[in-house]
Amino acid sequence: MNRIYAAVIVAGGSGSRMQAAMPKQFLPLRNKPILWHTIQAFLHFRPHMPLVVVLPHSYIDYWQTEWAKLEKDCPFICVPGGSSRFHSVWNGLLALKQHLDEPEHALVGIHDGARPLIGSTLLERVYEAATMHGSAIPAVPLKDSIREVMEPEGHRAVERSRYRLVQTPQVFVFHDLVEAYERAWRSGNTERFTDDASVMEAAGHRLHLVEGDYRNLKITTAEDMLVAAALMSK
Repeated sequence: MNRIYAAVIVAGGSGSRMQAAMPKQFLPLRNKPILWHTIQAFLHFRPHMPLVVVLPHSYIDYWQTEWAKLEKDCPFICVPGGSSRFHSVWNGLLALKQHLDEPEHALVGIHDGARPLIGSTLLERVYEAATMHGSAIPAVPLKDSIREVMEPEGHRAVERSRYRLVQTPQVFVFHDLVEAYERAWRSGNTERFTDDASVMEAAGHRLHLVEGDYRNLKITTAEDMLVAAALMSK
């Protein structure tokens, strides 16, 4: 069975930790918005893949105008985000469902809009792994020592080899992810989910980890911008 590759890029956050005048996904990185780089990575990987971009409602017109300044065509759908990441992804999935010709054959990758350095090699790896295993979660080993903090003042060393830093895109069979989100929605306790893997896990699915990429960093602070710019210059 030939799988359809699709994606939802989640860029609905405010980026408050960046302390900038606008959400971080719109800030310039090497003269173009962070989100432009992220979208281009997916279009370079699959130029005609179904693509939904989730944005703050008040910035949808702004982004469409900015995109039009840089590109002739707009090969993606913009939808408003929700009050949390969970709700933003859910909005994206609902929009994608309406534009998939064969949703039963689709794989969907959920990606952070603030990860502009995602490359085609990692994209190929996660979509191929999801084709084989039904899911693919990119992750990388920790480099630093870590400690577990226990309230009120205690802490202890833990074995870092047992832990991984989880990245995006996280790729799943489309209808499996939709069903997992519907189940989580009905539970009424959506704040506990920090990513899509946790939603799938709560629905009883086994998850397949794949090798991530240290370059695929999430831009959260001004320091991350400097690192991303340096990596892009290589």
